Amino acid sequence: MTGRPLVAAVLAGGIGSRLYPASRSHRPKQLLALGDGDDTLLERTVDRVAFADAVVVVTRPAFADAVRETVPEASVLVEPAGKDTGPALAYATHRIAERFDDPVVLALPSDHHVDGDFEPAARRGTRVAAETGALVTFGVEPTRPDTGYGYIEPGADHGDYAEVAAFHEKPDAETAEAYVARGYYWNAGIFAWTPGAFRRATAGTPLAPLYDALDAGDAEAGFDAVDPVSVDYAVFERADDVVTVPLDVAWDDLGSWDALQRILPADENGTVVAGDAEVVSVDAADNVVAGDDVHVSLVGVEDLAVVAYDDRVLVVPTAEAQRVRDLVTKLDERGEF
Repeated sequence: MTGRPLVAAVLAGGIGSRLYPASRSHRPKQLLALGDGDDTLLERTVDRVAFADAVVVVTRPAFADAVRETVPEASVLVEPAGKDTGPALAYATHRIAERFDDPVVLALPSDHHVDGDFEPAARRGTRVAAETGALVTFGVEPTRPDTGYGYIEPGADHGDYAEVAAFHEKPDAETAEAYVARGYYWNAGIFAWTPGAFRRATAGTPLAPLYDALDAGDAEAGFDAVDPVSVDYAVFERADDVVTVPLDVAWDDLGSWDALQRILPADENGTVVAGDAEVVSVDAADNVVAGDDVHVSLVGVEDLAVVAYDDRVLVVPTAEAQRVRDLVTKLDERGEF
């Protein structure tokens, strides 16, 4: 490949509020075993990038001990505060550049579902980042119009990659259908870059004060100087030299409870069961049930997510699963999240 060390930076500092009540302030989504098997989402992600020369997991102080216990084979980088993906990845990239000689960074979330061989596309994207000096974002070919994802509009095609003509925020249903028809990609939130290219792209952005403080050796002051901001908004949507590489795998970000219907097998009633829940149904169909050692009975209901963890129970139509974030906002304001 490039002959440069490939370092995977795995983001594990978020909470995943739309998967409440399984995911809460003390138990983030990446430490849950959602989907097939007993491994947590974080364990599956670290295993997925085992081909890298090194794996660095970036997390906030509250989760650091749990992350170390979960993936002892990875290095753990603790950010001073959780301030979204922009500061987290700037901090990680700066630290990786200090530790490794001329590396290439592969940045990815810890809470995605990937079915397929991730390595070929990941290596292709990191090679493109090393050879072109561009910022690389990985795009997924949509399988349906989806209002829960951002979209990438590809431009000129260069074989292994395409220029990015524009990024588009989460659309309404009609716009999502148009994006899919035009051949836009889902924005997977997976990236590759060299530290030098990323640093240059942050000049004049909301992340610039953080880099200035990191250069002075004061990470805490740097985080104090910036507001929470995504790497998409802070860097990628402002940069001139951004390209996209197709990610040829089945992919889902597991952002809300309805996502389990796409990745888990359903029973004869079309109901998906996750966790240790036991379900008995009477004239009920196409539901999602998740829980920790709980018995759930369903009678005459359809298209619901019924989730029970700890002393909390959530009931929401699967079509409204994205709105759980609004509920969490209210609970957080009451100090009950």
